[in-house]
Amino acid sequence: MKLLVLGGTKFLGRAAVETALARDHEVTLFNRGETNPDLFPDVEKIRGDRLGDLSALRGRSWDSVLDTSAYVPQASRASAEAVADTAGHYLFVSSVSVYGDLSGPVDEDTPLAQLEEGQPDDRLLEDFTNYGALKVLTEQAVTDAFSGPVALVRPGLIVGPHDPTGRFTYWPHRVARGGEVLAPAPPEASVQFIDARDLGAWLVDLSERRVAGAFNATHPGFSWSTLLETCREVSGSDAQFVWVDPEFLLEHEVGEWMELPMWLHSEDEGIHQTDVSRAVAEGLSF
Repeated sequence: MKLLVLGGTKFLGRAAVETALARDHEVTLFNRGETNPDLFPDVEKIRGDRLGDLSALRGRSWDSVLDTSAYVPQASRASAEAVADTAGHYLFVSSVSVYGDLSGPVDEDTPLAQLEEGQPDDRLLEDFTNYGALKVLTEQAVTDAFSGPVALVRPGLIVGPHDPTGRFTYWPHRVARGGEVLAPAPPEASVQFIDARDLGAWLVDLSERRVAGAFNATHPGFSWSTLLETCREVSGSDAQFVWVDPEFLLEHEVGEWMELPMWLHSEDEGIHQTDVSRAVAEGLSF
């Protein structure tokens, strides 16, 4: 398979490229060359800005395009238009944040988010409040511009090698230090995430088979207690978990998601209650 990857040298794209090369696919990278520019020395690299000149992509043909790096519709539309008549398949990595109501369980039929009045459609706000709606518009731009089959993959939290955040790694590191560890109650609450290597391999699978459609993509879920007890078992620490009620955490202004990593309450709990049965039926494994 001839695979064009937009991005491909940072995190999820890097994992997908590693899988594609291991399967002897012919990979071309299109990016600005700002992140790990010397990675994959034997892979063809086309330098460019997807919001600028895309002429280097025109007239070339690929079996599939893997797009991991678009956050605004102008970017995805431009790249999809550039390869619309020469590529056989387009896979866009979106986000589970596209759903308008994340206060409870979500599946691919949950209504999508919309921009609020006054929110821009061409840039991400500093508080990220338009992130989900921008991803919706970016998905739509791809499906409108590309003439062939399109896959829309909506991951939850992605973890694993080269993760640029500390959202997951905080927990094994903190548990390994031992002692009393603050944990978000209730212990049986669900927490979902997916390893970039599992997700990257599945993206290549979908590209090989030119699968179309929208798919949520995360692990079906663990309980918080299972996650933390596994961290304790693996690290061999003496950690003691102190389960704190969410109301107490909110009362004391503990920040969700980043300050207490991965913890969500109330309006965003659906991120940890995502139905992935459609993706599993299409071959996603862990």
